[in-house]
Amino acid sequence: MKKNMLSSAFILLFVSLTLLGCGNNESTSAEKEKQQKNENYSADTNGPLTINPEIPDIEVLDKGPNGEQAVSAKSLQLTEEELKEIAEGEYTAAIVMHYSGTDYMNAAVGAMEDTFEKMGIEVVAVTDAQFKAEKQVNDIETVLAKQPDIMISVPVDAVSTAPAYKKAVEQGVKLVFMDGAAEGLEAGKDYISIVSGDNYGNGALAADIMAEKIGKKGKVGIVYHDVNFFVTKNRSDAFEATIKEKYPDIEIVAQGGITDPNKGEEVASAMLTRNPDIDGIFAPWDVPAEGVMSAARTAGREDLVVTTVDLGTNVAISIASDGIVQGLGAQLPYDQGVAQAILSGYALLGKEAPAYVASPAIRVTKDNVLDAWKLIYGIDAPATVQDAMK
Repeated sequence: MKKNMLSSAFILLFVSLTLLGCGNNESTSAEKEKQQKNENYSADTNGPLTINPEIPDIEVLDKGPNGEQAVSAKSLQLTEEELKEIAEGEYTAAIVMHYSGTDYMNAAVGAMEDTFEKMGIEVVAVTDAQFKAEKQVNDIETVLAKQPDIMISVPVDAVSTAPAYKKAVEQGVKLVFMDGAAEGLEAGKDYISIVSGDNYGNGALAADIMAEKIGKKGKVGIVYHDVNFFVTKNRSDAFEATIKEKYPDIEIVAQGGITDPNKGEEVASAMLTRNPDIDGIFAPWDVPAEGVMSAARTAGREDLVVTTVDLGTNVAISIASDGIVQGLGAQLPYDQGVAQAILSGYALLGKEAPAYVASPAIRVTKDNVLDAWKLIYGIDAPATVQDAMK
């Protein structure tokens, strides 16, 4: 699918614009925010394209869906020469998401768009399946009509979406998965790689924080994601295993599943009704954790401790203000988005790629919530989070 070669003059112009970024006195606030993010990354033609070098070197506990040991996202790079070769191809990409609209998803998609722009790759579609497998299948079929060279996607359901992804493979599309692969597809053959956070590590961090906040004894519950979704299962499994292995005086007294991220409140309400003396509840990510917070307030349980995974605005405000959510394990969505774009470049160049790539788990509590936001999103925390610290 390689297109006509760009002229040398255009390549030089592209390189110059990449180096200059968005900086000028007329920048809008959105442009300035984008520039602030991009300053954390090496993405010019005087050096390689990499993810943020300030990410700490923390051991990654996660393994891929087939038992692959995760390779650090910090090991990925595209050289100056490779970036020029990719830019000459006039390639296109599609981003096919499971859902959107959260701080995490906005950062991940924004990172892919930013990085593809630097690589000279046009994004021809960004879709949102609203966590519905049937909609994602339709999204994939619609996107394939645009004949993209690259597709980055998060399968809503690994089984029911697999036939649609196989169509993409048959069409010659280079697939990079985020968080998990479709069933029956093989790394290195059908898709390039999977990029994720250290989900097992994040679930373990959430368990450690829970134990600290409730004094290493008491009763806790787990709200888990009751669908065939690899990464959220890893988080809940890690939370449960860590509690059982490290904290013998903590009892897991209740577990409830959700298929809709907005059902966290309903499940948590039932859990609190049946277990009025419960000390804490784990939720698999920040959106259902917000529902758990609402359920706790309704039940008059402001003392409930909630931990989760992913740093969104509302849970960050709670952490900063000593609220119900006391801490969490965080992914690095912007860096993971950059890594996905880099791996797309590997595919276009025929460069060997690791089967499973992960960024380290980041512990977030009140002590470091503002610094963690800056590391995770590449920008200062929103004013609402900063004000909550006061």
